[in-house]
Amino acid sequence: MSWFPLDTWIVVIGALAAIACALLGNFLVLRKMSMMGDAISHAVLPGLAIAFLVTGARASLAMFIGAAIVGLFTAVFTQWISRFGKVDEGASMGIVFTSLFALGLLLIVQAADQVDLDPGCVLYGAIELTPLDVVWRPEVLGVALAVPRAAVVLAGVMLVNLVFVAGFFKELRIVSFDPELADTMGIRSNWMHYLLMSLVAMTTVAAFEAVGSIIVIAMLIVPAATAHLLTDRLWLMVLLSAAFAGAAAVLGHISALTVPGWFGFADTSTSGMMAVVVGIFFLVALFAAPKHGVLVRYLRKTEAAG
Repeated sequence: MSWFPLDTWIVVIGALAAIACALLGNFLVLRKMSMMGDAISHAVLPGLAIAFLVTGARASLAMFIGAAIVGLFTAVFTQWISRFGKVDEGASMGIVFTSLFALGLLLIVQAADQVDLDPGCVLYGAIELTPLDVVWRPEVLGVALAVPRAAVVLAGVMLVNLVFVAGFFKELRIVSFDPELADTMGIRSNWMHYLLMSLVAMTTVAAFEAVGSIIVIAMLIVPAATAHLLTDRLWLMVLLSAAFAGAAAVLGHISALTVPGWFGFADTSTSGMMAVVVGIFFLVALFAAPKHGVLVRYLRKTEAAG
């Protein structure tokens, strides 16, 4: 297996995107809102298309703003339909995100007649190409270092998410387990909800180009779910989820370079292999977790029956 500087940047970008998603995913899992990440990641598509149709250009800032606004509206509409329409929250998510996703696909297909907006790229990303878009060339030890735009953007997003989780850890913990108690303690649970949803939308949009919407969903939920099987302590769950997400990026790219050759294929998608690796982490934890694992629970039942 040959390893080039571009491979290093692919891993770095994948790790930044995965960790940024995993940090917020812990609180989606605890609040039983895992599908909200799915809803937002799909619903931002019309924001991307509308931003292009309005500006006539693929300017990253315009698309980022458009998609982030639609992502936030997704959370607001979901909450509104659930509260005032007396509809189950899961059903309201399905209503909002399927409608917006369908609208987004139609708009992207329309925009694709005028510019290269590939629906497939939106779904599974183009992380292999992100190192080619360079925006910063600092000198390190006398050597010019080409830093991709995706690395700069995702590093900023990950830092914002990290500061949010660390700064509001107590509030997030209380709101996640008991929103009514949070309100009685003076913590605005609705504000925390919309702030979390805003950051989920921002992270989803920022990670779109690198890993696509499908992999964003995986990284929002699977690392956190894996960590939740291994520990009941929230701070440790956050750390483990970030570690699993980063490890999935590294092992995913290595697997994308090596595993296809075992079956006679030239290569495969790094983003896809990242999702496969984190899925393997989850399966291992599901069966072998020391407290909540399937094997442990089976042995306990066997011992109790004996």
